[in-house]
Amino acid sequence: MNKITQTMLFRQSLVRYSFKKGVTEAAIKYNVNRQYVYRWRHRYDGTLQSLANRSHRPHSNPRQHSPEELKLIADMRRRNPTAGLVVFWVKLRQRGYSRSITGLYRVLRRQGQMAVKPPNPKYIPKPYEPMYYPGQRVQVDVKFVPASCLVGDAKREHFYQYTAIDEFSRFRYLEAFAEHSTYSSAAFLEHMLKAFRFKVECVQTDNGSEFTRHLSNERPTLFEKALDSHGIRHKLIRVFTPRHNGKVERSHRKDNEYFYATHKFYSFNDFKNQLAVHSRKYNAFPMRPLKWQSPKMVLHDFLAFGVTYL
Repeated sequence: MNKITQTMLFRQSLVRYSFKKGVTEAAIKYNVNRQYVYRWRHRYDGTLQSLANRSHRPHSNPRQHSPEELKLIADMRRRNPTAGLVVFWVKLRQRGYSRSITGLYRVLRRQGQMAVKPPNPKYIPKPYEPMYYPGQRVQVDVKFVPASCLVGDAKREHFYQYTAIDEFSRFRYLEAFAEHSTYSSAAFLEHMLKAFRFKVECVQTDNGSEFTRHLSNERPTLFEKALDSHGIRHKLIRVFTPRHNGKVERSHRKDNEYFYATHKFYSFNDFKNQLAVHSRKYNAFPMRPLKWQSPKMVLHDFLAFGVTYL
């Protein structure tokens, strides 16, 4: 249904008055020129719809695409259904097409020939391999302490947080270091084995130089030698794929949110003491993956009674 506007009602009143009093009188009363009155008198057929505005679109365009150009576009689109606008325009120009890219865009939109974007392949992550007892696999990683947390005498120093998390119980061991090296990694491993009350069978790390140098075919690092001396298998994740070390990476994100975002460190000893308090809180806090049990409780129940919540 066409819409009746105030303008259409005005024109109807104007035309009817002109039929009674004449064109000149109507033009004076309605404050329009005589040509305006004649135009709408000629168009009026007794209905309001005849007084509606018509389309101003031209009937023809001397610069419109020729049938040959339209056929070229259709043929090329059939052979290149997924080509984007710029790529498609370049391909057409290589075959003699001389129109602008804007003109091509209008033709493609008007004829419904825009590129059909193929769907992106959906990434389906593989589930983590489940662990059945503590020490079956431990993820180890290093976190750089944010510079914004260092104040006072520690402002120009660099501190590092070494993290080891047992995949079965989510129990963590954290230690502060002022050096980021394979020597620090080996020392952390020794301290971690003493802190854990269970045997560690496998340690999983990324390919950082503080853990391994196998990508450069150099001799084993101190960390790898320490693993061999304890009979622990070293598993490396895929290069540039930190999600494969997801549990320790997720715990580092929680450290950012609940520890580093609200704490300042004035010295290395200050950082070390605050990190120890944060570690105790983390291990005593209930987690949803553990059926709302804390890592400390899960580890205790398994070692003492063989109970598992997973």
